[in-house]
Amino acid sequence: MSATRTSTAPTETSTAPTEIETPAGRDVTEPARPWLVIVWNDPINLMSYVTWVFQKLFGYSLQKATKLMLDVHTKGKAIVSGGSREKAEFDTYRLHAHGLWATMQRDS
Repeated sequence: MSATRTSTAPTETSTAPTEIETPAGRDVTEPARPWLVIVWNDPINLMSYVTWVFQKLFGYSLQKATKLMLDVHTKGKAIVSGGSREKAEFDTYRLHAHGLWATMQRDS
Protein backbone atom coordinates (compact mmCIF):
# COMPACT_ATOMS: atom_id res chain seq x y z
CA MET A 1 0.00 0.00 0.00
CA SER A 2 1.33 3.38 -0.75
CA ALA A 3 0.88 6.26 1.52
CA THR A 4 0.24 9.80 0.33
CA ARG A 5 2.21 12.38 2.07
CA THR A 6 0.86 15.89 2.55
CA SER A 7 3.27 18.71 3.06
CA THR A 8 2.53 21.21 5.78
CA ALA A 9 5.34 23.55 4.80
CA PRO A 10 4.23 27.08 3.94
CA THR A 11 3.86 27.68 0.23
CA GLU A 12 5.71 30.49 -1.49
CA THR A 13 3.69 33.00 -3.44
CA SER A 14 4.98 34.75 -6.49
CA THR A 15 3.76 37.88 -8.17
CA ALA A 16 3.45 37.93 -11.91
CA PRO A 17 5.58 40.64 -13.52
CA THR A 18 3.63 43.68 -14.59
CA GLU A 19 3.99 45.06 -18.07
CA ILE A 20 4.90 48.67 -18.55
CA GLU A 21 3.87 50.21 -21.80
CA THR A 22 6.26 52.67 -23.32
CA PRO A 23 5.04 54.95 -26.08
CA ALA A 24 6.34 54.31 -29.56
CA GLY A 25 8.50 57.02 -31.11
CA ARG A 26 5.65 58.37 -33.20
CA ASP A 27 3.34 58.73 -30.22
CA VAL A 28 5.64 61.00 -28.23
CA THR A 29 4.43 64.56 -28.50
CA GLU A 30 6.87 67.39 -28.92
CA PRO A 31 6.28 70.71 -27.28
CA ALA A 32 4.47 73.04 -29.64
CA ARG A 33 6.88 75.35 -31.41
CA PRO A 34 5.34 78.57 -32.63
CA TRP A 35 5.43 79.70 -36.21
CA LEU A 36 7.13 82.97 -37.12
CA VAL A 37 6.15 85.43 -39.84
CA ILE A 38 9.11 87.12 -41.49
CA VAL A 39 8.95 90.20 -43.69
CA TRP A 40 11.83 90.54 -46.14
CA ASN A 41 13.35 93.66 -47.63
CA ASP A 42 12.30 94.53 -51.15
CA PRO A 43 13.25 97.37 -53.51
CA ILE A 44 9.65 98.34 -54.23
CA ASN A 45 7.78 99.41 -51.08
CA LEU A 46 8.48 102.72 -49.37
CA MET A 47 9.56 102.62 -45.73
CA SER A 48 6.55 104.77 -44.74
CA TYR A 49 4.21 102.29 -46.45
CA VAL A 50 5.77 99.28 -44.67
CA THR A 51 5.42 101.10 -41.33
CA TRP A 52 1.77 101.87 -42.11
CA VAL A 53 1.06 98.21 -43.04
CA PHE A 54 2.54 96.98 -39.74
CA GLN A 55 0.37 99.43 -37.84
CA LYS A 56 -2.76 98.55 -39.79
CA LEU A 57 -2.44 94.76 -39.77
CA PHE A 58 -0.95 94.16 -36.34
CA GLY A 59 -2.03 97.25 -34.40
CA TYR A 60 1.57 98.14 -33.60
CA SER A 61 2.44 101.57 -32.29
CA LEU A 62 4.27 103.94 -34.62
CA GLN A 63 7.45 103.33 -32.62
CA LYS A 64 7.27 99.52 -32.86
CA ALA A 65 6.21 99.55 -36.53
CA THR A 66 9.11 101.91 -37.33
CA LYS A 67 11.62 99.69 -35.50
CA LEU A 68 10.42 96.61 -37.41
CA MET A 69 10.52 98.50 -40.71
CA LEU A 70 14.11 99.63 -39.98
CA ASP A 71 15.07 96.00 -39.20
CA VAL A 72 13.63 94.98 -42.57
CA HIS A 73 15.50 97.81 -44.28
CA THR A 74 18.90 97.43 -42.55
CA LYS A 75 19.03 93.73 -41.65
CA GLY A 76 17.06 92.47 -44.63
CA LYS A 77 14.25 90.93 -42.59
CA ALA A 78 12.21 91.19 -39.40
CA ILE A 79 9.95 88.85 -37.46
CA VAL A 80 6.63 90.67 -37.30
CA SER A 81 4.32 88.06 -35.81
CA GLY A 82 4.18 84.56 -34.39
CA GLY A 83 1.82 81.93 -33.06
CA SER A 84 -0.08 78.96 -34.37
CA ARG A 85 0.34 77.76 -37.92
CA GLU A 86 -3.12 79.04 -38.87
CA LYS A 87 -2.36 82.51 -37.49
CA ALA A 88 0.99 82.62 -39.28
CA GLU A 89 -0.65 81.58 -42.56
CA PHE A 90 -3.30 84.27 -42.16
CA ASP A 91 -0.76 86.98 -41.31
CA THR A 92 1.43 85.97 -44.25
CA TYR A 93 -1.58 86.09 -46.57
CA ARG A 94 -2.50 89.59 -45.35
CA LEU A 95 1.06 90.85 -45.83
CA HIS A 96 1.06 89.45 -49.39
CA ALA A 97 -2.27 91.17 -50.03
CA HIS A 98 -0.56 94.45 -49.12
CA GLY A 99 2.35 93.79 -51.48
CA LEU A 100 4.98 92.83 -48.92
CA TRP A 101 7.32 89.87 -49.29
CA ALA A 102 6.65 87.60 -46.30
CA THR A 103 7.31 84.00 -45.38
CA MET A 104 6.63 81.81 -42.38
CA GLN A 105 8.73 79.20 -40.62
CA ARG A 106 8.78 77.19 -37.40
CA ASP A 107 10.63 78.69 -34.50
CA SER A 108 13.86 76.79 -33.82
